[in-house]
Amino acid sequence: MISIAPLSSEPWGTLPGGDPVRLFTLRNTHGMKVAISDLGATLVSWHAPDRAGRLGDILLGHDTPADYAAATTYMGGLVGRWANRIADARFTLDGIDYTLDRNEGTNLLHGGTTGFHRALWDASEDNGALVMRLESPEGDAGFPGNVTTQVRYTLDDDGTLTIAYEAVTDAATPLNLTSHPYFNLTGQPNTDIRGHMLSIDADRFFEVDATMIPCNLADVAGNAFDFRQSAPIGARLDWPHAQLAVAGGFDHCYVLRDSSESAQSAGQVRRVACAYDPGSGRELTVSTDQRGLQFYSGNFLNGDVGRNGVAYRTHAGLCLEAGGFPNEVNMADQEQVIVRAGGVYQQVTQYRVDVRSSV
Repeated sequence: MISIAPLSSEPWGTLPGGDPVRLFTLRNTHGMKVAISDLGATLVSWHAPDRAGRLGDILLGHDTPADYAAATTYMGGLVGRWANRIADARFTLDGIDYTLDRNEGTNLLHGGTTGFHRALWDASEDNGALVMRLESPEGDAGFPGNVTTQVRYTLDDDGTLTIAYEAVTDAATPLNLTSHPYFNLTGQPNTDIRGHMLSIDADRFFEVDATMIPCNLADVAGNAFDFRQSAPIGARLDWPHAQLAVAGGFDHCYVLRDSSESAQSAGQVRRVACAYDPGSGRELTVSTDQRGLQFYSGNFLNGDVGRNGVAYRTHAGLCLEAGGFPNEVNMADQEQVIVRAGGVYQQVTQYRVDVRSSV
């Protein structure tokens, strides 16, 4: 029987404008604890045991709310209304053209300059779970409709952090939400993830153009992007591949195997990826009901100052972000990412951290 972890909270400083920020901590019976802030519904830290039982923080992060407010890495944040990129920060819906916040060249990235990751969320406790709620008004970053989003975090005794998303709107609007934690399973912030092993349950990925917008659907077979069998990230980063040069590493969306290929019903949570650090024994399993998984290898963490003044090196952390496809609002299957008035956006993603007893 699953046991829901207890929840505690404490003040966690203020934003530059004086708004107070709180930190909430979920714990399970094995000493694991996950800290989450109401600033950006952000995953701030995750202390998990290694093979010898020693606790270490497996998330990259910052020391204060002000540091998060100033950062541009989306570290641990809840990303919305649109995770990933929208080309030229525009789309057409029901014959109406919408222009969005351009915050990465000409594109919109991760909800814009003042996306969900920068907002103060309303937080409450529900039967041991942490529930975050946010109102996004009509015109937020240029998007139509008033949107109410609720995110529920639970930590189970088997080491599973479940993130359950739900959103409603009063007008048709695109929605694509995700969480953006940077994992380093060594628990050592001055290391990188090149030694991590990674597997992703996908046969195809989106190649990108020079502005990181998907331009072609490609097979993973026979190249650096093939993680159908567990492979070391560092060795794959060193492969010669034009797409790695474009992105400075991996920053690509994988098309997860669909329900028929994975023997799962549509919309059902299934295991889609696994990362493993042989040194510590820590293993991260990702499960989701989404169709896409963005693998980002921390290509631009080049001296960004993190917790305790540590300067994160390139590839200091990896992100596995479940959601829709980048720029899908401008693709032929646009309707997949549109929530109509009276409809409900729902998503479930689970990160489970466990330990292998031997390599």
